[in-house]
Amino acid sequence: MNNEFKNILNNLSEKEREEVKLNNLDLPEKLVPLLLKRVNPQNVQQLAILIKKSVLPSICPQTDDEIDQLFSKIEKEPNLLFIQEIQDKIEDFINKRFERDKKIVIERTSDISKLVLLMEEYLNEAISSNGSGSKNVLNIKEKIASINLQDNGFEALTLLQNELINAASSIEKEMDTVTNKLQTGKSKVQELEEKVKTLESELNRTKAENMKDHLTGLLTRRAFSDEIKKVESAYERIKTQYAVIFFDLDHFKKLNDTYGHECGDVVLSTFGKILNKSIRDHDLVGRYGGEEFVAIIHFNLNRELLQFLKRIKTIVTENSFLYKDKKIKVTFSAGVAIRSSYATYENTLQKADMLLYQAKENGRNKIILENGMEI
Repeated sequence: MNNEFKNILNNLSEKEREEVKLNNLDLPEKLVPLLLKRVNPQNVQQLAILIKKSVLPSICPQTDDEIDQLFSKIEKEPNLLFIQEIQDKIEDFINKRFERDKKIVIERTSDISKLVLLMEEYLNEAISSNGSGSKNVLNIKEKIASINLQDNGFEALTLLQNELINAASSIEKEMDTVTNKLQTGKSKVQELEEKVKTLESELNRTKAENMKDHLTGLLTRRAFSDEIKKVESAYERIKTQYAVIFFDLDHFKKLNDTYGHECGDVVLSTFGKILNKSIRDHDLVGRYGGEEFVAIIHFNLNRELLQFLKRIKTIVTENSFLYKDKKIKVTFSAGVAIRSSYATYENTLQKADMLLYQAKENGRNKIILENGMEI
């Protein structure tokens, strides 16, 4: 059995390998009927999307990022779903998600639980203390009702006077104690309220940080997908025109191999800053994955879009990227599709991706628009 055939077998599912063994399929051509039983690639891609949606979003940002990275690979190669290792990873992510989410929920609700328990404790004490004083007063009331003023009534009232004074003193002490405890409880409640506010601020800050790619400062792919919903909503309501632009740095692997991954990170970060500084407030730009970036650029006239594209290309190609003492020349390829030309945003994105692929196939270092124009 040659190595090529072994590699094919290793990429089969466990069930498929059992069938190979059972039917003694010892040649690549004999595997064809078996592989034809697999699901249509388009259906596999749709299945991958459904699986991803079923495990996202998670409360834990780490889990979301890990799942995003895995499914970025699967979206490009849907048949990875048939590999046992990938299936095991998906199962592992599902288990991790439940455990991590559970832990985070417990951590975030612990202070609120303390607040509820503290309130319960002081209310119970207040009720219990007040009940003791009330009971003494009730006993005295019963004695007063039973006094016969004609038979030593004065002496009985004198004794009751002392009991009333003692009961009043007891109630006063109890109320002082309750008041002091409630005051202490109020301080603790205020302290916990501050903790809850701080926790809320931390959660909001963490959410904002998780929207940004740690290396480039751009939106993450997941955050970009969330923001595009707002863009699409505006498009549906008032038909705000926009273009989807897919960028890809040319020969990035070679750059990493030549200068190292630290240099690659500097190039990615710098390119991200160039894109971010070139867009306006209502535009979007995000890191799609690896050396790929995607942007949403609004425009009224075609020349506005062309000016943006030419500006980015000029900045990148006419300058060098600085890494330590080295000046490195970098180019990029891009595909541009106009939203109004397609039924959905997803179709527009797919077209931009196809044009990007065309630009890379045709020599790189160029931008191709859907009308065939090249920059």
